[in-house]
Amino acid sequence: MGKSRDSEVEERPKWDNKIQYLLTCIGFAVGLGNVWRFPFLCQIYGGGAFLIPYLIALVFEGLPLIYLELAIGQKFRKGSISVWKTISPYLGGVGIASMVVSFLVAVFYNSIMAWVLWYFFHSFQDPLPWKNCPLTANRTAYNQECEVSTPANYFWYRKTLDITSDIEISGSMKWWMVVCLIVAWLLVYFCFIKGIASMGKAVYITSTFPYLVLTIFLIRGLTLPGATDGLIYLFTPDWKILKNPQVWLDAATQIFFSLSVAFGGLIAFSSYNLEKNNCESDAVLVGLVNSATSLYASIPVFSILGFKALTNYNNCLKHNILLLTNTFDLPENNITLENYNDRFNALNKTFSDKISTLSLKECDLQTFLDQSASGTGLAFIIFTEAMLEMPGSQVWAILFFTMLASLALSSMFGLIEGVLRPLKDLNVIPRWFPDRLVTAALCLISFLLALIFCLGSGNYWLEMFNNYVGSIPLLIIAFFELIGTIYVHGMKNFSDDIFYMTGKRPNMYWKVCWMFISPAMLLVVLIAYVAIQVQEYPKYSAWNPAYELFPQTQTKKYPAWVFSVILFLCVTPMCSIPLVALYHLSRWGIRRFT
Repeated sequence: MGKSRDSEVEERPKWDNKIQYLLTCIGFAVGLGNVWRFPFLCQIYGGGAFLIPYLIALVFEGLPLIYLELAIGQKFRKGSISVWKTISPYLGGVGIASMVVSFLVAVFYNSIMAWVLWYFFHSFQDPLPWKNCPLTANRTAYNQECEVSTPANYFWYRKTLDITSDIEISGSMKWWMVVCLIVAWLLVYFCFIKGIASMGKAVYITSTFPYLVLTIFLIRGLTLPGATDGLIYLFTPDWKILKNPQVWLDAATQIFFSLSVAFGGLIAFSSYNLEKNNCESDAVLVGLVNSATSLYASIPVFSILGFKALTNYNNCLKHNILLLTNTFDLPENNITLENYNDRFNALNKTFSDKISTLSLKECDLQTFLDQSASGTGLAFIIFTEAMLEMPGSQVWAILFFTMLASLALSSMFGLIEGVLRPLKDLNVIPRWFPDRLVTAALCLISFLLALIFCLGSGNYWLEMFNNYVGSIPLLIIAFFELIGTIYVHGMKNFSDDIFYMTGKRPNMYWKVCWMFISPAMLLVVLIAYVAIQVQEYPKYSAWNPAYELFPQTQTKKYPAWVFSVILFLCVTPMCSIPLVALYHLSRWGIRRFT
């Protein structure tokens, strides 16, 4: 295809430089999941063994998809809807689906940043507010809910969320969360106030600061006692786990979602490039940096988790040592952490009946290392508890939550651009209407919808959005992107486009992946994902102090009306794909008939 002659394209904004563009793409791809989802998968799926299916998914699914999106955005220099309409009017629904998913994900994703900001504001207190249990109203005892669980759990579930015990119990609007949500959307708005001109400046900080913080945590984490235990646990491979199909499915979905493909943001970002640009090297760089970041983040995460596990293990032993010392009236330091096993065995041989009556805890380091958590559980509970044990805990808390805010903000840039760019390209909004007002309107609408996450049941709704909005719809969108580009636009035309932009044609690896391997992998992952989901009725974890096994969370089934909302969130973004195709097919039929 030749050069674009559309005057609108000629006036299209451009990046100030290549670094700005790459940082924006990397910032969009590298998100919260790299820090709190990937390490969790490594932990539960055999440590280093998980890297095998992960890297295979990267090579044959992730890189081809990200290359395809960057190439078509750069060639057509339009947003997601206009790109697919240009390739074929029948594919216009693919771009609409991307825009809808980006909007829905942005609504709940920025609510996570509101939580991060809440913790960030409280990180300046000394002591940190999640260190001790609060007193009751009459100040004669500690709060029972906090004592039964932990101060970190109490601060998260009660002070932050003030969570209800059921998704059907909405509770009141939490004003402190509303304030944090306003701040979160104001941050997004001011970074977007001048489009890519202001966003391009912001990424110099938001995309690089997380690496600085991760490096600081890496250095500190490796010096902590127990760090070695955590790293050995992370990288020791369990090859038997590779026989489990769920491992391969999770590896494929992790690499797919972590690269942020099918949202339309990468297409929009690359559309601001000059047509003559090596998009192949850009795709490989963004994909490799994203995966390398996941690995890099895992090292400080597991160093700190190993430190926390060792701390809990030692506290468990100290509890038993104190109990044994008082029971047998032993001299102080007669039993130490180092000789505990020997002294316990000696006492157990002589006084086995007496020891059996004591409430001794079972202390096993491996058990504490096995206590896995991901997402909000890792960030707001596990990590906050670990930071309490570190000298200068306020500094570490401030750095940690600033890093999370930077990661969330960078991802929001791509999500918002995945909505704004298609709207502008479609000329839905008059050209004379100021861009900053369009952005303000989008942020305001998103904020109003996100108020549901500020209710007492808000965490349950956010988990539901997180689990279902960005799952099946994105897999289907990516599948149609491949089919539309390779089999509708045509492999030969697409190869000519790449030759025009880069000066070389895609090699056999790219062609085979685009034509056969990547679509097949997406189809298999989609079918397997749906098959697993339909086997069991959807459930959620509720924080219920009245639950008999509290402080464990109570597993509940979603009510029927909430299940219908889940179906709505899964199906609605995809409806545009067949509807737009049927619309153009009917128009073609009417024209032919008349």
